[in-house]
Amino acid sequence: MPDWTSRLEALAADAGVPGAVLGIWADGEQTITPYGVLNRGTGVEVTADSVFQVGSITKTWTATMIVQLAAEGRLDLDDAVVKLLPEAPIDARITVRQLLTHQSGIDGDLFTDTGRGDDCLERYVALLADVDQLFAPGTAYSYCNAGFVVLGRIIEVLDGRTWDESLRSRLIDPLGLSATMTLPEEAILHRSALGHVADGSPVQTWNLPRSIGPAGLITQSAGDLLRFAQLHLDDPDGLYAGMREPQVSFPGGANGVEAIGLAWRLYDWSGRKLFGHDGTTISQLAFLRIDPEARLAVCLLTNSAYAPALFDAIASEVFTHYVGAAAPLPPEPLEDVRAGDEHIGVYERASARLEVLRRDDQLVLTYQATGDRLAFAEEPIQEYELLPTTPADGNHFVTRSAPNQPWTPITFTNTHLFTSGRVTPRIT
Repeated sequence: MPDWTSRLEALAADAGVPGAVLGIWADGEQTITPYGVLNRGTGVEVTADSVFQVGSITKTWTATMIVQLAAEGRLDLDDAVVKLLPEAPIDARITVRQLLTHQSGIDGDLFTDTGRGDDCLERYVALLADVDQLFAPGTAYSYCNAGFVVLGRIIEVLDGRTWDESLRSRLIDPLGLSATMTLPEEAILHRSALGHVADGSPVQTWNLPRSIGPAGLITQSAGDLLRFAQLHLDDPDGLYAGMREPQVSFPGGANGVEAIGLAWRLYDWSGRKLFGHDGTTISQLAFLRIDPEARLAVCLLTNSAYAPALFDAIASEVFTHYVGAAAPLPPEPLEDVRAGDEHIGVYERASARLEVLRRDDQLVLTYQATGDRLAFAEEPIQEYELLPTTPADGNHFVTRSAPNQPWTPITFTNTHLFTSGRVTPRIT
């Protein structure tokens, strides 16, 4: 058996990650490996029971509750959302399934704080009247946080209680979880992580608004996240297997993602079919991969923006040890290929303005957080080299946030660019 403590320590130090917890469920046993500090400002050590924000992994919990409601006959996945939420100011054609699979077309990175009250989701949904529709429902894929807030509101209306209360009643308590929560006043009762920006300093804002809850507000320990993974592996009533059936292909195949299920991302790692999700909040990044055939689940919770390189490295070692599989290699830039100027211009979506320009004979991509996203941005404006990759057709590029981080693919069309799972329309 590899010494996961020494491997995590070495790889985290190389990546510049202050603190992390590696969780492994394999051969019917759980292994939890902590590393580093929760907060460089205080020096408090990470322990096995420390809690981290898991960000968008929360979406799989929200989706699990929607599937439960469908099994209870309370909704159908192909119901129009406005049938369940008549007051929702969204395209009447959007279905529950399209929200679960990010095919609604809602320009979904809306991070508006609608307060701490129990009506925060209701108030958030009302704001969608002013949000753009990127494409006709069901015709494309674009990652949509807002869609999962709408799903959370559906849960509230059908259950007659807040999303947080339904989460506890439907999942947290039945699974016997003691370190899973949604609110900061709950998190401070535990050893809680704080995010760290690229220079290693702690962030000044801890969490996202409560209104984002169903899309990304769960805080928990690695052990609790693995217990949730076991629910989907065990699936005693056969409710959840359909969640990992492909619903839509994933454009570009970034990070080994082949398709999208009901919230779950579906991966191919060395021919093995995995499902899982990643999560990002304010410089806290979390990762979950599950191999149903091997009954293997691996999670990594971190407090650094530099965590992707760490996850790729440690997860590859874990999966290689247990099943002979590894994380797929990211695309690499092509050498001695000069990109053309056809994609120079400005691209804009909710909470982000991207510009492609040429500087010193090099294409550059600038990313500027806008609107409510500014409150959580590590840096208001970020700039990256934009380098051609395969296929060498002038439309496929890669960029990365730092030399020790994996390359991120960016694909262009005449009307938009696609990166981080999101469609961003061209405006100039």
